[in-house]
Amino acid sequence: MEKGDLKDLSRKDLVDALYTLMKDEEQPDAGAPEHRRVARERRKLHKRARVARTLLTALGALTVVAAIAVLLSTFVFPVIQVSGDSMEPTLADGDVLVLLNTDKYSGGELCCIAWQNKLLIKRVIALAGDTVDIDEQGTVYVNNKALDEPYVTDKSLGECDIEFPYQVPEGKIFVMGDRRESSIDSRSSAIGPVGSDQIVGRVLFKVWPWG
Repeated sequence: MEKGDLKDLSRKDLVDALYTLMKDEEQPDAGAPEHRRVARERRKLHKRARVARTLLTALGALTVVAAIAVLLSTFVFPVIQVSGDSMEPTLADGDVLVLLNTDKYSGGELCCIAWQNKLLIKRVIALAGDTVDIDEQGTVYVNNKALDEPYVTDKSLGECDIEFPYQVPEGKIFVMGDRRESSIDSRSSAIGPVGSDQIVGRVLFKVWPWG
């Protein structure tokens, strides 16, 4: 179209002509958009593959951690909840404890024992071969030496039907609850001294409630 011919065009024709020129200038090479589209799709696929690998790796790690946690909590560090008030004021009903599965105990430690399909928390008082005696006021003697028991608020002879002095049999430990007047423990022949086959673990720490 010659420059002189513009005078003979209407306004609408001029607008259409300009629009056509602008569209032609913006239109890239026919093959370029396809290459860019393919490259963009490849980048998306690579990104999705990286995300999928990351998720699978994280899921695998979480599965391994969960399996290890279950094994530890079952065989090494059992977790139990206190039921009852026999260990007050040291422990209260509902406290959650972590245990250590071990066969080594010393006097004064807390342990969990299995008795008649129940789990009981008691305190180790004496070990195999030790002699235990309790007077009428509830003072406990081990090998003729009175125990210092700051964890006991009210001393009591409690539920006791065994004869003192009492020697702990081989392979057994003598346990008592801290609430002496109501705790059923080794002072009663219903439980007696407990063997290693009854001991679930030693109390490591309390996890709930905090503090």
